[in-house]
Amino acid sequence: MLGYAHNCIAQHQLYIPDTLSGNTFNLTAHKDSVQLKPGKFTQTYGINNNAYLGPTLLLKKGDSINLTVNNQIGDTTTMHWHGLHVAPKNDGGPFSMIMPGMSWSPSFVVRNNAASYWYHPHMMGKTAAQAIKGDAGFIIVRDNIESALTLPRTYGIDDIPVIVQSFELDTNNQFMPKGMVDSIILVNGTDSPYVNMPAQVVRMRLLNASGERTFNFGFTANRPFRIIASDNGLLQAPVYTTRIRMAPGERYEILLDLTGLNGQMLYLMSYASELPMGVQGGPTMPMPAGSPPMNSPLNGIDFNILQINVTTPTSSPVTTIPTSLAVDTPLTESLLHTSRSINMTADSMMVMDGPFYFNHNLFDMMRIDYRIPVNNVEVWTLLDSTMVAHPFHLHDVHFYILDRNGNPPPAYERGRKDVLLIEPNETVRFIAQFTDFADTTTPYMYHCHILMHEDDGMMGQFIVTPGNPISVPTFDGGKGIDLFPNPARQTVTIKTNVNGDEAHITVTDLTGRVFFDTITVQDLISLNVADWPRGMYLINVTSGTSVTVRKLVVQ
Repeated sequence: MLGYAHNCIAQHQLYIPDTLSGNTFNLTAHKDSVQLKPGKFTQTYGINNNAYLGPTLLLKKGDSINLTVNNQIGDTTTMHWHGLHVAPKNDGGPFSMIMPGMSWSPSFVVRNNAASYWYHPHMMGKTAAQAIKGDAGFIIVRDNIESALTLPRTYGIDDIPVIVQSFELDTNNQFMPKGMVDSIILVNGTDSPYVNMPAQVVRMRLLNASGERTFNFGFTANRPFRIIASDNGLLQAPVYTTRIRMAPGERYEILLDLTGLNGQMLYLMSYASELPMGVQGGPTMPMPAGSPPMNSPLNGIDFNILQINVTTPTSSPVTTIPTSLAVDTPLTESLLHTSRSINMTADSMMVMDGPFYFNHNLFDMMRIDYRIPVNNVEVWTLLDSTMVAHPFHLHDVHFYILDRNGNPPPAYERGRKDVLLIEPNETVRFIAQFTDFADTTTPYMYHCHILMHEDDGMMGQFIVTPGNPISVPTFDGGKGIDLFPNPARQTVTIKTNVNGDEAHITVTDLTGRVFFDTITVQDLISLNVADWPRGMYLINVTSGTSVTVRKLVVQ
């Protein structure tokens, strides 16, 4: 019986990945195979001595480390250190290709706060195929602040990595990178898993490493737990809850108090029945004729993921939970230099399987979408104009979520993040500062972390440039400019509302390229945009000391 049976009895003890520590790390990715279902073995990628997945890297903030990634998978690949703040040449994006039989050796100082991170390939068009096959692993960063707290940290005993994946196999038991009937669940590469945990406070490091499924984690009988860390560090205080929604790429650390439960059993579950339609993993959406199937038997139901058998406490158990964790002062809009907007779109509202676009553009390795001065503080506004939820991932830096549809985010989302899930018709704003690393040639990525969407081109890239932060006018919501129609296809009329005064009008795309520039006293200006690339533009009208910026969408 495999992990796809939502009421299955666990058969296999949870595999705890081995660890590597120190200052030098050697990772050899290679071909292998495992038997997940009766019949043919499933072809996998393993790292070092593992047939599937790789070792956990134990890092310490402030250490200088050297890594070597040896590519023996028989295909070109990369290795991205997801969530780590490193120079773009060390980030492992699509430009850092490792040819078959070759190695890549990045070196950098660990600058991140204590938290859980991970590593996985980032090869354009092949990320899903390579990551789902097992070319990935966990990263744990420790620092002095985390070490001073009374927290569980005995790896594999009361501090457990929990890498959750879902996927679909074809009739020959081989991975389907774009399969959306993902009915098989693995935890740390183990199907139908159980784990023994001591009857005390335990720490679980949750990672959603699935290609597309969102989980709504909780425990049997709604047992409460505390969230202590998000993607990039400790929260200021534990968050008491019974649920945590996690999209692909997200990590959270939780504390579960099992004191007094020796001999009992409970499950880590996904309460997917509580997810809304449009979030992958929630109720199956009606599909247009001819579309690939999305009707996984796990969609919209509650199912078990990991059986927990509570055992005797350790000799030095943690029995209390701290009331405070770390001092973390989020960035505020008073520090703002620049605002940017990204609209997530598709060819029509009925598209469920892609391709999906950022500002109507697919990824182009020759196009730099944004040039960001080093140390710039920026607010990015994300709008999901599709019928599908998208987990948005930003490389290089962490960010703080400002609001969702104008409302504050839930408490557990108020820490340092690098992935956020945005639902259909939702607008989310975050603030980030692009510190430390400037490189005029090598870009960082931002993309949807549904791997098939990323591979199909739902990705952009930005360069952090030397120089001083820039300031741009604050968006005023269009009070000083009227546009019609907006979105536009053929022509757009700009009503400046300057009442005969001289006005300087410029229209740029989001990379700063100028499409129109004039000085006029006319109140109405008509532009032919039929030949402009589809996407979002900024219209800037300066009249005297008044500056107004309005967004225009060309379809």
